[in-house]
Amino acid sequence: MRRRCATALLVLAAVAASGCGSEDFPNEPRPAAEVELSARIDDSRVVVTPKKVGAGIATITISNQSSDDVSLNFNGPSDRKTAPIGAGGVTAFKLDLAQGDYQVEPDVTSIATGTLNVGAPRPTAQNDLLLP
Repeated sequence: MRRRCATALLVLAAVAASGCGSEDFPNEPRPAAEVELSARIDDSRVVVTPKKVGAGIATITISNQSSDDVSLNFNGPSDRKTAPIGAGGVTAFKLDLAQGDYQVEPDVTSIATGTLNVGAPRPTAQNDLLLP
């Protein structure tokens, strides 16, 4: 009798466990891995490297090597502006880049504008290991 009860309880537990959860679960793929860009401001122009990158989140490290405090305007499919970067200063700026062309315009008129070309979205990082 005890053996039958134990077997019945085991079968009941297995049936109950199989009913948990859903066959179709919402596991969205991870976004593309973040990309690192750098920008240099000097007394004559703004240079962004690399000049071409895929759409997605980017961290842009900006070095102001000019003699003026400068803010940069990222004008393109998504517009953003940095806080003023002191002469000789460095800052990091996070931006969600949409596909298209960007003009990186300093607020100092004597410094020429830089460009950035953003292509198609980068692939998902779903199967990449050891990402932060």
